[in-house]
Amino acid sequence: MNSENTVHEVAIIGAGPGGISAAVECKKYDVKDVIVFEKTDSILSTIHKFYKAHKHVDKDYKNQVVQLRGHIPFSDGFKESTLELFESQVASNHIDVRFNTEIDKVEKEGDLFVIRSASNEVFKAKFVVVSIGKMGQPNKPTYALPPTVRKFINFNANDCQKGEKVLVVGGGNSAVEYAVDLTNLTDTTLNYRKSEFTRINDTNASALKGVLDSKKLKGKFGIDITSLEAAPSISGNADRDSIKVNFTDGSSEVYDRIVYAIGGVAPLDFLHKCGIKVDSNGVPLADSNHETPTKNLFVVGDILFKNGGSIAIAMNDGLDIVECIRKRIS
Repeated sequence: MNSENTVHEVAIIGAGPGGISAAVECKKYDVKDVIVFEKTDSILSTIHKFYKAHKHVDKDYKNQVVQLRGHIPFSDGFKESTLELFESQVASNHIDVRFNTEIDKVEKEGDLFVIRSASNEVFKAKFVVVSIGKMGQPNKPTYALPPTVRKFINFNANDCQKGEKVLVVGGGNSAVEYAVDLTNLTDTTLNYRKSEFTRINDTNASALKGVLDSKKLKGKFGIDITSLEAAPSISGNADRDSIKVNFTDGSSEVYDRIVYAIGGVAPLDFLHKCGIKVDSNGVPLADSNHETPTKNLFVVGDILFKNGGSIAIAMNDGLDIVECIRKRIS
């Protein structure tokens, strides 16, 4: 339904932790008219899509100790318990989430924001909170990806098959978790351009050591990839090519599939369409209230950080934004 004549108090774009937290805090602070737009069919879609079953979810990500100040009782848990917590908050607080609604553009017209969806619906709001993450825009390598094998170059491990020879590329928690999990399915190698894993949590460090010590996982550490080439299939399947990977140490090896887990980037095109300027690192310009130079337009989530934030930080930031909005409404 087109809501062009309805003016919402607060519109939130993105149903990640920061967006849902902001919506819940709005309800708790008696800002009742809040609407959330989510382009997928679920809240916390990054966790739904990119986290494997039973993946541990840390409150204090990368040892960033955060004292939560809002109403959502988030703590260390797993994929399933985290999703259940946030879904229960949406239900109990009667949050209006418009799923499968991709927002294409936000424009300020007078004191209101005009919000246009990709399907040409028009919404209006007095305040807008942009809460979109980076994982939906995964980093891609700088070298070319051969067209004939792009189907077998992935950014999560969902399509990996038993019997494939798989190369996982990356040095963070997701890369390690993909690699460790895949050792139970198929022949797996983990490649990281550095020699040491300094960004992973203790649980993943222990799991990585275990599969390396047991020879279940092969490691190519301290070397990077220079290029990829299509190569004759190593699985005997005449209907597909394999992927020849060339490394900086001069070596080459052929794999059936590559899984990249090398982080994400801010969706700059969308930010530009919202009139949000970014710095040289692609981080949106915002003040201590997380407000952009456009009054009443706020940003929350990992796009506020060059190297990613945390769920807990996003939740507190969402609270800060709502407190600012509440004061202005009052």
